[in-house]
Amino acid sequence: MKRAPLLFLNVFVIATCGLFYELLAGTLSSYVLGDSVTQFSIIIGIYLFAMGVGSWLSRFIDKDIAGKFVEVELAVAVVGGFSAPLLFLTFAHLSYFSIVLYGVVFVIGVLVGLEIPLLMRILKDELDFKDLVSRVLAFDYIGALAASLLFPIFLVPKLGLTRTSLLFGMFNAGVGIWGTWLLLPLIKKNVTIMRVKGAVILVLLIIAFIKADRLTTLAEDALFADNIIYAKSSPYQRIVVTKGKLGYSLFLNGNLQFSSFDEYRYHEALVHPPFAAYDGVAKRVLVLGGGDGLALREIEKYDSVEFIQLVDLDPDMTKVSVAVPPLGELNKHSFSDPRVHVTNADAFVWLDNTQTEPFDIAIVDFPDPNNFALGKLYTTRFYNLLKNKLKPDSSVVIQTTSPLVARKSFWCIVKTLESVGFTVRPYQTTVPSFGIWGYALAKLQPFDQPAKPPAGIELRFLNDNSFASMFEFPSDTSRPNDEIEINRLDNQALVRYYEAEWRRFEQ
Repeated sequence: MKRAPLLFLNVFVIATCGLFYELLAGTLSSYVLGDSVTQFSIIIGIYLFAMGVGSWLSRFIDKDIAGKFVEVELAVAVVGGFSAPLLFLTFAHLSYFSIVLYGVVFVIGVLVGLEIPLLMRILKDELDFKDLVSRVLAFDYIGALAASLLFPIFLVPKLGLTRTSLLFGMFNAGVGIWGTWLLLPLIKKNVTIMRVKGAVILVLLIIAFIKADRLTTLAEDALFADNIIYAKSSPYQRIVVTKGKLGYSLFLNGNLQFSSFDEYRYHEALVHPPFAAYDGVAKRVLVLGGGDGLALREIEKYDSVEFIQLVDLDPDMTKVSVAVPPLGELNKHSFSDPRVHVTNADAFVWLDNTQTEPFDIAIVDFPDPNNFALGKLYTTRFYNLLKNKLKPDSSVVIQTTSPLVARKSFWCIVKTLESVGFTVRPYQTTVPSFGIWGYALAKLQPFDQPAKPPAGIELRFLNDNSFASMFEFPSDTSRPNDEIEINRLDNQALVRYYEAEWRRFEQ
């Protein structure tokens, strides 16, 4: 029987699984460690090096090549398939997670590096050398393309990282079991034992796939101090809501977004200064981000506001206050206000493509710029797009991370705004859950910083004294003398600053 066509299908599956494990490790490292640029680079380097090691080691396999190939496939199924739940659980319980992460990546890389050379040696008796190399590499690269497309577009959004990892482990186990029939004349070991071993591995992977939510919960229970009352993986992020003695907290990809105990401090400081700085009567308000509805709650206190456009990427985020009723009570069911119009879209794309009347006030409440996808929302290009949606006298506010922890990051955002023509009045306040937190109040015309919050608005935190004090900067958060780069789309200095400054607080 000619095995070549079927073995080329194995090459495709192997390549698809191999690249997937690389993408999985990079995504997991960014998810749990946060340092997206450095981590992805390290993961890719370790994985490619390990594949080279595996290819080199294949030269020492001289006997029962077909049997060794099946054993390698089953080993990849175990290590690769269980890699995601293993790494999640390890991160939750061990302080030396990075060592485990890089070790798992190296082992998978070595095993994957063994696969293709062994297959090529099995196929060498059935094809000419030039046909063998061209076809194997062609199927290898096609499989890599399939993985790179399926991973972000379908698999992770639909299945999540854990289930996708286990699914690809099943593919590897399937290739191993199939190989015991396809390569039967070439296998010198007890095939029955190999098939039983493969079947056991496949069954364990299937059970883990079914129980994947439980595995994720085990890891998250150790990560979060309070009880998890809601968890969902959207196509864009992992959303977790916890409940503890101080109330409810919302986390995105493990990062705290707010605590119900003190969120009012953050959102009053975010929303009311731009209203105080606006000279006219604000009627149209643009909110970019803010899918929790808490900024909306503050905006809706102004009876003059007639239209609120909220743009948030994730529909699961804008629905979380419906899924978790206490959060709906916290934002006072702000999404039910008829003045609110929600668009689930990338804010960068929305600003570039949408024609709309200019807004009186814009409130930009994005997550911190810990990767390039978020960093683009703090670039000169983004702020130029935002300018096109404003009136000449409009007010803008942007959350700008902590000026104490990430001083260069904070002032980088301020300088970037200034570089595109905004006059900026930076300010800061204390939010116990976050510490010292910063904002940038900006207008396209020169203006004096507002002296007090708008009159007649119910406020829990801000008063005349606290409002004025927000614009005072002590020495350790004031503008540094060091040269700060402008954050541009093709050179995101802000992401570099942010990663370097926040990395100091990693354990």
